[in-house]
Amino acid sequence: MNKDICYSDLILLTNSVEQNIRKLVNYGADKIELLMDGVEWDEMDSQIEKMKKVVKNYNIKFMVHPPAWDINLTSENKAIRDTSFEEYKRSILFAHEIEAEHVVIHPGFCFSPIFDKAIARKRAEEYIGRLCQVAKPLGVKLAIENVGYNGTSIFTEDEFAAFLDETDDIAGYLIDTGHAHLNQWNIPEMIRCTNSRLFGVHIHDNSGDRDDHLPIGEGTLDWRPIFNELENVNPNCQLILEYAPGTKLEKLTESKQLMLEKGLIFH
Repeated sequence: MNKDICYSDLILLTNSVEQNIRKLVNYGADKIELLMDGVEWDEMDSQIEKMKKVVKNYNIKFMVHPPAWDINLTSENKAIRDTSFEEYKRSILFAHEIEAEHVVIHPGFCFSPIFDKAIARKRAEEYIGRLCQVAKPLGVKLAIENVGYNGTSIFTEDEFAAFLDETDDIAGYLIDTGHAHLNQWNIPEMIRCTNSRLFGVHIHDNSGDRDDHLPIGEGTLDWRPIFNELENVNPNCQLILEYAPGTKLEKLTESKQLMLEKGLIFH
């Protein structure tokens, strides 16, 4: 059981990050996952320096989500792979500065069936190994997320569950319920089998055909077995509501109340 709920600021993407934090706190965030994407992060270095000061004004913990769009550690283009690595590295250093709970890492995508997913997985293993070497001395945890759908995921369900077997334990898993649903994975089983290294769960819904990032109960996920399994997650696992831009902020407080009633979080 986890006493805290985290809100992703994806819901307020492209708005002032400082104002986003204030709004999310006002709507009940115990922790906030900062998504380093959108126009507010165009001047990345100056924004990082600004945010290092801003977060000190809040008595909450943060998580860091590096840029999500146009970043691919397993790209067929080496320049994109290397740039992606450098962006993740910069995010890890930022996370260290603000004492973030973890940094989310997307292991990569395969955007065409012509490309070999076995090669993509080897690339992901190599680059994540290098990121572990950056993160380990800083004590920054890396939360490896299941990403990709409609054929772009580089993993099957079993491959993802075994991916970190030979990886330093500074890296752990982040299960994204929406992505898993799109790939027809057994979400409760994924939570169960990764629990000892589960750093977080991105919680959102969809109808099984698009990555809609809907609030709990507004798609076709069966939440009852998921909630049953979340009752047993390790206490360091972060529960993160990751709702789509433009979603009413009241949906966050409604979902938080639901999770309180289910006993998944407490105060």
